[in-house]
Amino acid sequence: MNVLSNEVILNRLTEIKGWNFLNKQIEKEFEFIDFKQALAFVNKTGEAAEAMDHHPDIFIHSWNKVKLTISTHSEGGVTEKDFKLAKTIEGFYK
Repeated sequence: MNVLSNEVILNRLTEIKGWNFLNKQIEKEFEFIDFKQALAFVNKTGEAAEAMDHHPDIFIHSWNKVKLTISTHSEGGVTEKDFKLAKTIEGFYK
């Protein structure tokens, strides 16, 4: 799996609303109406990540917010695998 160039990453970010590119990873913060919904989102994200064998960093804060950061650590940057996971995660956020 090849690390994508900054230009390609910035172009691909237009496909997934609200995601940013920073420090060799893509990231987004999600907000929910309560902690229970935030936790359910984290669990769905975890199941999808496990199925893909590609795991994001997950930070739950302020009782209703979840920040995700995704990169392919073994490659040292962002790859197509990261965008695939981000698109899957977007499907859980309604």
